Amino acid sequence: QVHLVESGGGLVQAGGSLRLSCAASGSVFSINAWGWYRQAPGKQRELVAAITSGDSTRYADSVKGRFAISRDNAKNTVHLQMNSLKPEDTAVYYCNAVVVTDAFRGYEYWGQGTQVTVSS
Repeated sequence: QVHLVESGGGLVQAGGSLRLSCAASGSVFSINAWGWYRQAPGKQRELVAAITSGDSTRYADSVKGRFAISRDNAKNTVHLQMNSLKPEDTAVYYCNAVVVTDAFRGYEYWGQGTQVTVSS
């Protein structure tokens, strides 16, 4: 069993910054890819940023140049640095990981979500 726990959400004024973190624990052998998704009220969940085991990254057009995803393989952790936040960034942010367990089987896991609210 693998658990993902997010932290770092909160309330910030427009133009401010937040740093989200997500840590994986449990039967983790390796993590092939991480992703951050978000879901605003009344909208579909969307990919915000992703990073592979080879450190290739991709971002939603709406966050390019403002957000940065990074990973710490030794700690099985991923971060999302969010700068120049806008009210439209308000959403619940979810961590996603493609995990190879210590039984050498691959699964996809989700965190419980963390609220990010940007006030104007």
